[in-house]
Amino acid sequence: MDFTLAKSVLIVDDYAAIRCALCDVFALEADFDVCGEAENGREAIAKAQELHPDLIVMDLSMPVMNGLDAARVLKRLMPNVPIIIFSEYTDAFEAEEAQSAGVWALVPKSASMFILVQTARSLFRYQLAA
Repeated sequence: MDFTLAKSVLIVDDYAAIRCALCDVFALEADFDVCGEAENGREAIAKAQELHPDLIVMDLSMPVMNGLDAARVLKRLMPNVPIIIFSEYTDAFEAEEAQSAGVWALVPKSASMFILVQTARSLFRYQLAA
């Protein structure tokens, strides 16, 4: 990848082990840099406003505030920041609802981490081409 600067990523999941795994995966990629973590949607909004990430990878089902509700708020606050929902709960209804909430992509947790990283890269390619 030939990006001049690594894209900063905010990782949001209520399970510490999943956050850790996602941080490790993105840390191995030269074109991404993890700027922060959050464990629910409300914390994600606060961290996003503080850290100004280039990308947010967020779980759907979390306590305090779920990923869709957080995505709706983040879409208003940061309309150009791509949000990827990385969740074990993905079906056609949720995909449609996620898109209307401002989610750019939906990746099932059953997919490999490689798919998640490739999806993230494709969003930035799309942004550059637009």
